Parts: sequence; C-alpha cells; structure tokens
Amino acid sequence: MKKYILPFLAASVLFAACGGDDHQGQKERTAKGPVHCGGVFRMNEVEDFRSLFPLNIIEEVGSHVACQVYEGLVKFNQKDLAIIPCIADKYEFNENATKYTFHIRKGVFFHDDPCFPEGKGREVKAADFKWCFDKLCELSPNNQMFAITFKNRVVGADEYFQSSVDKKLLAGGVSGVKVLDDYTIEINLKQPFSGFMNILATPGCWVYPKEAFDKYKEDMSITCIGTGPFHAKSIKRGEYAILERNEKYWGTDQYGNQLPYLDVLHFTFIKDKKAELLKFRKKELDMIFRIPVEMVHSIMGELKDARSGGADFEMQGTPALRLTYFGFQHLLPPFNNVKVRQAFNYAINRKDIVKYTLQGEGEPAEYGMVPPAFKDYDTTGYAGYRYNPEKAKKLMAEAGFPDGKGFPVLSLEINANGGDRNRSIAEVVTKMLKENLNIEVKIDQMPMGQHIENMETGKSKFFRTGWVADYPDPETFLTLLGSANIPARMEDKSYLNPGRYKSAKFDSLLVAALKEIDSKKRFDLYKQADQTATNDAATMPIYYEEIDRLLQKNVRNFDANAMEYRDMSKVWFEPSDKNKK
Repeated sequence: MKKYILPFLAASVLFAACGGDDHQGQKERTAKGPVHCGGVFRMNEVEDFRSLFPLNIIEEVGSHVACQVYEGLVKFNQKDLAIIPCIADKYEFNENATKYTFHIRKGVFFHDDPCFPEGKGREVKAADFKWCFDKLCELSPNNQMFAITFKNRVVGADEYFQSSVDKKLLAGGVSGVKVLDDYTIEINLKQPFSGFMNILATPGCWVYPKEAFDKYKEDMSITCIGTGPFHAKSIKRGEYAILERNEKYWGTDQYGNQLPYLDVLHFTFIKDKKAELLKFRKKELDMIFRIPVEMVHSIMGELKDARSGGADFEMQGTPALRLTYFGFQHLLPPFNNVKVRQAFNYAINRKDIVKYTLQGEGEPAEYGMVPPAFKDYDTTGYAGYRYNPEKAKKLMAEAGFPDGKGFPVLSLEINANGGDRNRSIAEVVTKMLKENLNIEVKIDQMPMGQHIENMETGKSKFFRTGWVADYPDPETFLTLLGSANIPARMEDKSYLNPGRYKSAKFDSLLVAALKEIDSKKRFDLYKQADQTATNDAATMPIYYEEIDRLLQKNVRNFDANAMEYRDMSKVWFEPSDKNKK
C-alpha cells in the first residue's frame, strides 16, 4: 500500500540536521533535571492514514500522527487515560453536570503557516473553539465526528446540524456553545452525560484555525496547522510524515524545560511487518507496535529476555480497549435472518483462533462488543457465543439452509496489510464455516480506503473490521450499534453502524445508560445493552486485543495504555553513554 523510502537527498539533510545525538542545524538545548533534549524518534505504521483533518480522522493511524499536531481543551494522560488540562488550564461544571465552563490559557499560538499574515501563527482564543465546534455540527463529507461527539448531547447541536442539511445555517451557530470572553467558553448539555470530558479529548474537538480551513479546504486531509508540540514539516501520503518540534509550544515540564524534548518525529509506512521488525532490529526504528504473529516463535527467547530486562530492547504489554470483529449487513440476505447470524457465531472456535492463529496474543471475544479491559466492567454471567457446532448446524437448518443447502456463496471482505494477521484469521474462520456449516466463503482482500467505502455504503455483506476506543468508556463501542447512526438510504455512508443493526430495546438501554450519573448503574445498563446486541448476533466478535510494543532501550517516558494513545511531548532519549540498563 505504501512505499517507505524517503527521497535520498531530503532524508540525508533531515537526519544530518536532527538525527540521534547529532544536532547540526538545531539549536542546542540543555535540559534541567534527569531528562535529555534532542533526537529523531522513528516509528512505523503498516496502514496509511485516511485523513489528518480532525473532523475526518476515523482510523488509528491518522490519530497517531495528528494528535502530535492538534490539541483540544483537555487531553488524556498517556499513562492512565485520565482527563488532564490542555489548552484549557482550568474548568468547572455545575451541580448536575450540564454546564461546563473552560478557561483558555493565554499565550497558546497556532503553528506558523502562510495562511496567516506574514506567516506567523496567532494566539488561540475562545472564538476559535466556538468556530470549530460549529463546524463539528455541520453536514460535510469530511465530517465524520458529529455523531460521536455533540449529537444528541449539546444544546442546539442537532438543530444547527439540520440547518446545515437544509443549507440555511442558523445565525450564531450551536446555541449551547457560548463565548463568554476571549479566554472563556461555555458548553451546555441537554442532560447529564458522564463521559463528556472524554468526548472533548477526541479528534473532533481539537482546535484548528479558520484561516487554514479557508485556504486549504479539502487539502487539510494532509495539511496540518494546530497548536501541538510538533508541527508538520513534510508529509507525503503513503511514504512518510515528518513532524518538527514546535519552538513556540506553550507546554513545560516540572523542571521548567520547554516541551517537547524531541526534535523530530519521523513516521514511515512500511506495510510488511517482517520488514518493520528487521528495521527495528537494526535500530532504524525506535519502537514497533504489535509483534507479527507469524514471527512470535522465532523471537520467543528474545521476548522472554525482554520481559526480564535481559534483551537489548524493552517490551510493553497491556490488555487493550480494542476489538476485532466481523460485521454483517443486516438489511440484505442472508444476514437479515437472525438465525444465520447466530449460526455463524456458534460455528467458530475463538479460543483456538487466539491460541493457535494469534499465538496467545489476545482474548477470545465471548462477552460481546465491550472489551473486559474496561475498569469496573463486570462480565460475570454474560451469555456470549462459545463454540458449539451442533447448535450452529441446527440454527442454519431452522433458517432454511440444512447442511448449507441453498446458501449463497459469500465473500468475506478484509483490508490489506497488518502483516499476515488479518488474512490468517480470515482463512481460519472461513475454514470453520465450511467444516461446520458446509458453506463457501471466499476472501476478498483490498486496500483500506476501498474496504471502508464498501462497508459504509452497504456494498459488503460480510466484512472484517475493528474498533479502538476513542475514550475510556464502554459507550464508545456500543454507539457502533445505535440505530440513530443509520442513514435513510443504503448508498449513504453509515460510518458508525455499517452493518445497520437496529433494535429498539438496545437503543433504549443505551440512552438510559448515557443519562445515568451513577457509574455502577450506568455500567449495568451498558452490560444489558451489550447482551441485547449479542442475543441478536449483531456482529461476530473475534478477539479482544492486547497492546504489545517493542522499544529501544534508550526510550524514556513512553507509557503504554489500553487505547494506544500516544503523547510524544514528554518522550526523550537517554544518551548512549548513560544507557546502562
């Protein structure tokens, strides 16, 4: 999908200027305290990003790059995913948590860019957030964020969105978002929503300048101007993304050092996981995410040493808020029949898939859509789908397809890249469906962009997909099944709910959960909603993922978390002469 070789001259100049401990062309920085400044952090993504525009970031790769450039009122703590101040240094809310007031830091500037007079970035004001929040609530093919952010939550958001549909924008924008002064903004909710602060940390609520939007429009999918610790130096889709240190960044550490510590972030897009691992071994990458399943055995000894600190690299791992699942198109046969969907779920052995295909890297998804890694989410008593081929055959017969007779030949659509993992899982699943249901399912592998397009427009009946939590609350997974996210026509894109699952019972439970302030009661409602969707076989969950990363030994302050959320502003390199670990 992507080439990864930088043009030789550009790469030579960049790394001569910024690489490693060689800082020719860079301002020498001496840090206070036990940290170190400088260096180029090199990482790879096996998929290309779809877009870097905040309102259109719907996949993980785009977020990994863009969250170093853009910021919002608040952000996640990289260590534990708690909400911490960002561009807003203070905030408060009323007793019933329906009115939020944010106080914006003074002296936060947008990155320098030709979209500004004389190319100098201006100071961020409350009006910038107001403008961005209004854009968030406008209909646009480049806006995929409304449904998972302000829709049905912020006062006036739905009305303003409808006015954009009618092409008669309401004066004043979203009525529930108010600028109180240059550095104060107020957001009013329709009813209490415990996860609203999490929402504000997601890409749809990042701030960007109107000047950039007016100048670059659709080109903002690759042209990034934000306030973050790094600014976009050079980006070539499918080949590289080079982000440089923002010399005017507002953030400082506890020792008084201006952040970020690193000089450059260098992303490549090598689609082959084996090649990626080889570059890591050669110390040409500083980290890799997800060990290739097909190579686990060959490096097992090294991984064991890494866990005990004896290898020349470090290994990080944690249960993840990530789910890989197969989707059904509910509006088209054969998956408009609940018994077919249930039969498919009983026909696969998830434990064997995790044990043998994934070499133990994950947990069988037998509890529904919500990963058990969520703190306080109790899966006790959950009725999921354990492997039961006899029950699967019985359900298929009841659906009118005894021993698979009369069942159409299907295609299982999967996205390319990701090493051999996607293909290997698809092959095992289709083999199990053949053995247990006597049906033919072919594998159709295609580029990610085409795959997403086919899912969203209903062209795929049976498809591989996955979800990474946008924020640490089960609602981020359950909203994928809400009927409010289904468009009126099949050809219109159904981003959040591509399978177009619809259940009045599920919807009512989810709505009740979102209004519930008590966390224990809310999680119980989430569980009931998830159980409802599971009973309906809304999807075919395969496995809950685990985070596994390899880091070079000199990398510091790069905590792993359940969302693989990356904040590179405080990452630094231990100088080689001090790296005695």
